[in-house]
Amino acid sequence: MKDVQSLADERGIAIQKVGVSEVHLPFLIKRKSGSFQSVLANIKLTVDLPKEYKGTHMSRFIEVLSDWSQKPVSYREMEAILADLSGRLDARRAHIDIAFKYFIEKTAPASGLKSLLDYDCVFAGGLQQGSHLDFVLGLTVPFTSLCPCSKEISSYGAHNQRGLMRAKVRFQPGRFIWIEDLAAIMEAQGSAPVFSLLKREDEKYVTELAYENPKFVEDVLRDLVLAFRALDGVAWFEVECENYESIHNHSAYASHVETVDR
Repeated sequence: MKDVQSLADERGIAIQKVGVSEVHLPFLIKRKSGSFQSVLANIKLTVDLPKEYKGTHMSRFIEVLSDWSQKPVSYREMEAILADLSGRLDARRAHIDIAFKYFIEKTAPASGLKSLLDYDCVFAGGLQQGSHLDFVLGLTVPFTSLCPCSKEISSYGAHNQRGLMRAKVRFQPGRFIWIEDLAAIMEAQGSAPVFSLLKREDEKYVTELAYENPKFVEDVLRDLVLAFRALDGVAWFEVECENYESIHNHSAYASHVETVDR
């Protein structure tokens, strides 16, 4: 049958990214333990389109994703996915974003009870012919913060709130960090971590931990920057911190982007 997508286009405009988005598929994500976690992924997959071509072959994007949806995925597999797609479509560049909920088992600090906490994650990759994968790991981590000013000026108590740390990190070639390790490093920069399951003794522990570790949003952000600078193999990072204020009808926010000079 006639291949309309392969017809010539005379408008002279090359498209930087064309493909499919909002593709929901089960994917297997490699875990630090060596096993894998099954996640529901929201995927965007694109290639560049030369100005000479009218369109790309959308069905091939789904074919590639379907082939890989039941194979554990990390850095190397993402590079293979994009190489596969580039080969099928004769593309010079290909990009993929895989967004998913990742669950990490956490142990309550006093009772020792275990529960799962969900984290929003993104694997973002770009591959150009003749190069290695440009990989960025995105992670959102919840935390508790307690206001130093409130603690200082109040006769008793201090207001606290839940917040979110969001990070994107690019590594030097051949380097990587597991989601579990990055999550632990990030949540350690707040006043206290967040748990899904807490008994009374745990709630007492977490409340007092936050009270003894007050931090403004600026404090959390700066501590995140120092932690990321100290990470071995990091080439670039972007971090932001947002506190959902408990005594204001707005959030407190801070962000920072940095290329690490090794």
